[in-house]
Amino acid sequence: MNIEIVKTNFLNKENNLSQYACLSEKAIRIQKEISKEELRPAFFHDIDRIIHSLSYTRYLNKTQVFSYSNNDHITKRIVHVQLVSKIARTIGRALNLNEDLIEAIALGHDIGHTPIGHVGERILDEISRRELGEIFSHNIQSVRTYMDLENNQKGINLTIQTLDGIMCHNGEILSNIYEPQVKTKEEFLKEYHQCYYDEKMLRKVRPMTLEGCIVRISDIIGYIGRDIEDAINLKVLNREQIPETIKKNLGTTNKAIVNTIILDIITNSLDKPYIKMSDNIYQAIKELKAFNYIHIYSKANTQEQIEFYRKGMNLLFSHYLNDIERENRESPIYKIYLNLADSSYIKNTNPKRIVIDFIAGMTDKYFMDQVNSIQELEKC
Repeated sequence: MNIEIVKTNFLNKENNLSQYACLSEKAIRIQKEISKEELRPAFFHDIDRIIHSLSYTRYLNKTQVFSYSNNDHITKRIVHVQLVSKIARTIGRALNLNEDLIEAIALGHDIGHTPIGHVGERILDEISRRELGEIFSHNIQSVRTYMDLENNQKGINLTIQTLDGIMCHNGEILSNIYEPQVKTKEEFLKEYHQCYYDEKMLRKVRPMTLEGCIVRISDIIGYIGRDIEDAINLKVLNREQIPETIKKNLGTTNKAIVNTIILDIITNSLDKPYIKMSDNIYQAIKELKAFNYIHIYSKANTQEQIEFYRKGMNLLFSHYLNDIERENRESPIYKIYLNLADSSYIKNTNPKRIVIDFIAGMTDKYFMDQVNSIQELEKC
């Protein structure tokens, strides 16, 4: 096999990318790797590292919005991630940008999500602030997972362009224009570390690539209409409740909403160094997000459920922390986590942070199983 010909084949499509695309030759890894014959371009390689990671497998059993539904057609986190990837690659292909980088960011963007979705994230944030004085945010935990926790706490050494896109993907923050902010590796790492302590930094970080900007808006496109379909399936919402201005500008089905927004972005962003929406589409999305918060997200969990999750997560935290302090090798935190971990992680990481890392990586089912198991244990 002629290695050079195959490498050229992998990179052929980059010869015709937009002047604003991030080419594979610009890829920078956190750690230098020993040179070896490698067919895959850097961002293509990032995709493989992400989908072969254990944390990616756990997407399958993590909440998107609704937990413990008996309806098998309700979206789980893995479906959301795939939708974001497809939407972002559609926009990226239309704008002639680097689809490999887009896919890597999209597939990895939610890996730091806790069990029980955003409710679990809020509770773990409460614990982290109380115990460590640090903010817990799923996008920062996603970066931490790939840099420090995967591969038995040695990390999988993704490129900073991929990690930065993951860090800056926050789909809760809507803008009508997304412009990349050029960064060095050092500047990316500085922003990342600041986000543990600086709420303003957490909200203002912007992607360093146009591909990262696409994933950021695609995260919103990926959930805003799909969540309506889930809510209707669960009889939380009637389609007739959708306001007329949203119906007029976006449509009432996920298919119509996704298609409308994608076409609007492509129309307003082609051959531009930014990603932009028209004012009426931007306002309609803003209105739809507010509508969804009132009619869907506020009803996704009862107060009793939220309180149960809060007590459960705090119970796990105190129990596992006690297990570490007593070096209880029979505890799950040792058996399936610390016994496999790189020694430098155990030596250099605050035990409270270790427990938070462990809980954050749980699936919904494992979280509930552990809560029930420890509750039974404490009754004895």
